[in-house]
Amino acid sequence: MKCLVTGAAGFIGSHLCERLLAEEHEVVGLDCFTDYYPRAIKEQNLSRLRPQRGFTFWELDLSVEVPRSVLEGVQWIFHLAAMPGLVRSWQDFDSYNRHNVTATQRLLEAARALPTLRRFLYASTSSVYGKYASGDESLPTRPSSPYGLTKLAGEHLCRVYSETYGLPIVVLRYFSVYGPRQRPDMGYYQFVEALLTGRPIRLTGDGLQVRGNTFVTDCVEATVRAAEALPGETFNVGGGELATIREVIRLLERLTGQRAVIEHLPPRPGDQVATGADVSKLTRHTGWTPRTPLAEGLAQQVAWQRALLEKALPLRKAG
Repeated sequence: MKCLVTGAAGFIGSHLCERLLAEEHEVVGLDCFTDYYPRAIKEQNLSRLRPQRGFTFWELDLSVEVPRSVLEGVQWIFHLAAMPGLVRSWQDFDSYNRHNVTATQRLLEAARALPTLRRFLYASTSSVYGKYASGDESLPTRPSSPYGLTKLAGEHLCRVYSETYGLPIVVLRYFSVYGPRQRPDMGYYQFVEALLTGRPIRLTGDGLQVRGNTFVTDCVEATVRAAEALPGETFNVGGGELATIREVIRLLERLTGQRAVIEHLPPRPGDQVATGADVSKLTRHTGWTPRTPLAEGLAQQVAWQRALLEKALPLRKAG
């Protein structure tokens, strides 16, 4: 297959590109390098992909244009590009509207003229459900943040283009994805870094928030399998293993050999209280089930972040 992956330089997108290339698909990667976190991190993600046969990359802002040459011959579109994060979405709604809504509409509009298209997969989020996101896909969608609202708007755009123009859309709602290459603003990354560097963990809320944790390779496996699912479906993608934030911190203490110092902060506006994906629908349609236990996945993330710090240490000493 010839695949287009938007957000290819990001956390999940770079893993997805690697998986598709390993299966000998042709991959066109696309990213616009928003200022949400340093470009150097995304460039490091891309460094594994650029030399590989079958991979081409475009630096492109979908909200501005989608050149025909980017989509030529594409059969699978994996639309992972988005402006992520909860807190900033309250402060910079224009950016979230631009990158999560306008960019999605531009891509859908371009895709409807694509005769080779077999599937358009839209990566959504558990945030569309709101503060209480535990259950199956029949849960009401009540976003509790502007971020969740814009991602739900993207889902509705996909539905409209599917119903009006027959686009073969599949929507995936990701739940709390973690693992190597996780974004530096995400909670588990910050917890691990604090433990490894001896700084306090800045904990928002009481730590009793429940998360259904999805290891990144399990997420990628679900995404690839969903490319063969019936169009028009929406699926939860989650790890099946629930833990409170406090339980995650205790596990990370064991994995790092360090004791956490907690700095308590007020809850963030719109933060989710509980997430837990019922993935039985995806299992029925594709046979996918999550395979990575939380302890094993976190051990891989700790090892990756430890290596990052060790690599950076000589640079700091030299500076």
